[in-house]
Formats: sequence, structure tokens, C-alpha cells
Amino acid sequence: MAETPFKLSVSDAELELLRKKLQVTRLPDELDDAKWDYGAPLADIKRLAAHWENVFDWRKHEADINKIPQFTRDIDIEGFGSLNIHYVHQRSELDGAIPLLFIHGWPGHFLEVAKLLPLLTAVAPDQPSFHVVTYSLPGFGFSDAPKKKGFALKEYAEVGHKLMLALGYNEYVTQGGDWGSAIARTISQTYGGKYTKAWHTNFPFVSGPPSLWSSPWSFLRFLLTPFSEQERKGLQRGKEFMAKGSGYLAEQSTKPQTLGYSLADSPVGLLAWVYEKLVSWTDDYPWTDDEVLTWVSIYWFSRPGPAASVRIYYEVIKAGSLRGNQPYIGIPSGISYFPRELARTPTLWARSISNIVVLFEHEKGGHFAAHEVPELLADDLKKMFGIGGPAFGVVTGKSGYTAA
Repeated sequence: MAETPFKLSVSDAELELLRKKLQVTRLPDELDDAKWDYGAPLADIKRLAAHWENVFDWRKHEADINKIPQFTRDIDIEGFGSLNIHYVHQRSELDGAIPLLFIHGWPGHFLEVAKLLPLLTAVAPDQPSFHVVTYSLPGFGFSDAPKKKGFALKEYAEVGHKLMLALGYNEYVTQGGDWGSAIARTISQTYGGKYTKAWHTNFPFVSGPPSLWSSPWSFLRFLLTPFSEQERKGLQRGKEFMAKGSGYLAEQSTKPQTLGYSLADSPVGLLAWVYEKLVSWTDDYPWTDDEVLTWVSIYWFSRPGPAASVRIYYEVIKAGSLRGNQPYIGIPSGISYFPRELARTPTLWARSISNIVVLFEHEKGGHFAAHEVPELLADDLKKMFGIGGPAFGVVTGKSGYTAA
């Protein structure tokens, strides 16, 4: 499990192939008044594709990405052999900083952590500091993809846990959104107490309300407690998302290989597939064209190719990990609610499956909180783990403060 420094270096041949594919793109037609009703607008995709072909400077953004400390190492996963895993490891200057594993989802990647790094690793007398780790999930970015069926939440969690142990962090905390939330929860369920000391999520997922049999007290409270205004809005947004925005979910969880041909062969197909989510899942975030294209380029230039990333939907849903009663997790848990998240789990539902010690309610932000509103998310983590916070001192000898 030796560590190898990693520098992103896309070959000139790959860049030339991308340019040639963009040159011969055949775009679809569009209804005159389609706007966003039918998906990513033609005008947006035309503009972005032209920018990608003629203006976008990948080498500049590649150099910026390489300023982030990145590494690879081989990690053995039970039943799947050894996978070479790409990861970011940004240590604080404070030895007693709190080890934190940040876990991304789809269509995110390791760069989601970029804006959080300076905020969380900063050393100040009035706030905790963190050693921050994130890894490209197997099948994403510059990690190997599994070659066998059945690589689901348990295996993604095993990769993250073994990575933290390999880095010398025998105790650590986690943070995740999207699939990162489900993986962080699985890490907490599997390794909580001895290794994982607390977890935080901006995308809590519960399969349904508490039941009389699994959580009788929560069930009674659920019957007697009305939803808050924020919860009602969040549930309504979830209904709208399932009715009008979940087509990708059906395809990726049933026939990911069929979709994969388009994602792997057509840069504009990949661009449209991801761009739709970047815009519609955020809270009016002002994406620049370069920002979008850097994000999508990580998928295009990824080691296994973009098709590998969507298989997580098939494997996890087939395994049934998100259905039925979820076991209660006793280690401290924190939740940050952002108003433009895809859906909102009512707090009482979440309390029935996890020891929630802190809740944060925000007035702006969406699904990609680490990228959209990094200051808010970082501040929530500092409050949760800082002096006076409900998870202060959970990692032995790692308070995050200079004097402690």
C-alpha cells in the first residue's frame, strides 16, 4: 500500500482526439419554446461545445488541479482484489488537527473538495483545523474501476476506511453528500465507535418514516408532530424531482452499459448529461463555462472512462442497501439542510436511524454544497467539532486546536 505522488497529465493525443470529436458533433433539433422543460437547452450546449473546442485551456486548469496534493496507492478490497486508488490528502499545519474523510457522489468527483481545503485546514485559535482526505471513488476520476459485479456501498466504504488507516488515521470523522452520504453512513455503521467517531452529511437519506417496530418512540412522535415549513417544501421538491428529474436514475440503475456508450464516445453527450444536473440541482449557482468544462473534463479524461461512474447506481440499488429499515447508528451525526437539495428527509425520520447531535438550516445552497457554498458547509463542520460543539474531542488526542 505504498503511496505514490500523482500529477494529472493528459496526453496531447487525448486532447487532439477530444478536439476532433467536438469538430464532428451532430446536434439535435429543439422546439422553439423548449427552454429547460425538455432538458439541457440547445443554445447552452452549442456555446459550451464551441468553447470546449476553441477556447477552453485544459493545460491551465490541469496546472491548477495539480496544486492540490494528490496521490495514488493500491488498496485490497475483499472479493475484488487490488484497486489503485487516487486521492487528495491536504494536511493542516497543526499536528492535532482532526482527520476528516470527505466523500463525493455522482456527478461529482474529487474536485468537489477543492474549495473546502483552505477553509478546513486553516489554523486559528477560535476554530478547529482538519487534515482533509478525499478519494476518487472506484470508477470515478483517476481511480481504478472494479471489474466484477457487486461492488456496492460496503466496498466503497471499505476503500475509504482502509485509505484512512493507511494514512495513519486510526480514528477519523466523515462528511458526504449524494452517494458520499450513503458511503459515510456505511462507514459509520461498519467501523463506527472504534475507528469512525462521527459523521456529517448534507444529504441525509432515509427510506421512509420510522416504523412502530423499529423505532416505536420516533414513530409516536412522527404521528404527533407536524412537518415544519422547510420540511414540507423539501418533501414537495422531492416529489417534483422524482416526477420530472429522475429519468437519469432509472437508466443508470437498470441499464448503465447502454448509456455508457454515449458517455464514453460523445463529449457533447457527456457534457449535456452532466450539465443538466449541475444547473438544475444547484441554487442558481453562477457556473462559468470554464468551471463547467473543467468539471466535465474530469469525467472525459478519467482513467476508466465516464461510463464506469454510473454503475454505482445499478450495484447499490440491486443490492437493496437503500431499502427497508436501516440500523441505528450511535456515533454522533450532524446534518446540514440546504433549500435546493433534491429532496429533504424530515428530521424525525433521520433521528430514527442516527444519533443526530446537531442540525443546521440554511437559506441558500443546493446539491453541491461543498462547491456552491463552501463557507457555510465548512462553518457547520467547525461548529460541530469545535469547542462547545456536540462532537468536540471525539477523536482521541485530536481536538483541532493548538492548545489542546
